Amino acid sequence: MAPVAVAAETPVAPVFNKKRDGQALEDLSDAIDDVNVLKANMKNEKDLYEESEFDKNKDKTQFRQYEDACDRVKNFYKEQHTKQTVAYNLQARHNFHSKTRAEMTVWEAMERLNTLIDESDPDTSLSQIEHLIQSAEAIRRDGKPRWMQLTGLIHDLGKLLFFFDARGQWDVVGDTFPVGLGFDDRIIYGTESFKDNEDYGHEIYSSKFGIYSPGCGLDNVMLSWGHDEYLYHVAKEQSTLPDEALAMIRYHSFYPWHSAGAYHELMNDHDKEMLKAVKAFNPYDLYSKSDDVPSVEELKPYYLELIDEYFPKKVIKW
Repeated sequence: MAPVAVAAETPVAPVFNKKRDGQALEDLSDAIDDVNVLKANMKNEKDLYEESEFDKNKDKTQFRQYEDACDRVKNFYKEQHTKQTVAYNLQARHNFHSKTRAEMTVWEAMERLNTLIDESDPDTSLSQIEHLIQSAEAIRRDGKPRWMQLTGLIHDLGKLLFFFDARGQWDVVGDTFPVGLGFDDRIIYGTESFKDNEDYGHEIYSSKFGIYSPGCGLDNVMLSWGHDEYLYHVAKEQSTLPDEALAMIRYHSFYPWHSAGAYHELMNDHDKEMLKAVKAFNPYDLYSKSDDVPSVEELKPYYLELIDEYFPKKVIKW
């Protein structure tokens, strides 16, 4: 079973670090998306996996430009690739188990995430709620299942981690990758950027399979800690979302796997099915920002009902 945050003896009020620069985080997150837009190679399937319609006529070259993002993205990944060690990831999971950071509904969490509005983003001046609803509405217009609509709505809520006990931006956003085995060349910027990581060259952690075994299944693999992994554990324990939705949440930033074909030797049969789901979700994550501004108040009742359908305990322990 995946871990869940341990509840305090008395309800814990949401406490956020107001000194954190939320706009800087969101600006970086958008820059990372720019790079991934350029790398994306969508080959979606039919049915749940039917090709997305909303982005077919979009000129994807007109999204934020890679050249503008390049330096800060490279600097970010150098820090992330240095600091995401096995020791750090074990500590991050211990911290996750050890306390409840806040207790609030999913919608309240979305409102808190609104502090990450980034006025410098040339693609959008939308609030976080508007962006999350954009993603969900694109999925809804394509006739995808209700649980997938909800997944689009909440997939970035793990960024709340930035306001709790994150050590910076490097353990909140960015492409994810496994720790505890050799770093793959297909991770963004390759293995060169890992040379200052204490696990680089380690007798076990740098070997082909490291602490894992072929076909062990990704459920048994420790991915670099960040907003994906954080929300995945919260949703796994406190929602009734299906496995496909949990995979979309956990793996949407795992580009070396779902886009570059790395780490497939660790997969089991279940992971092969989940890979299809993640690929089906990817366009809605990358390309929904340029849609029309949604009316939050108009759509709120629909999404509140959707949230209640899959989060029966309404108040979530974060």
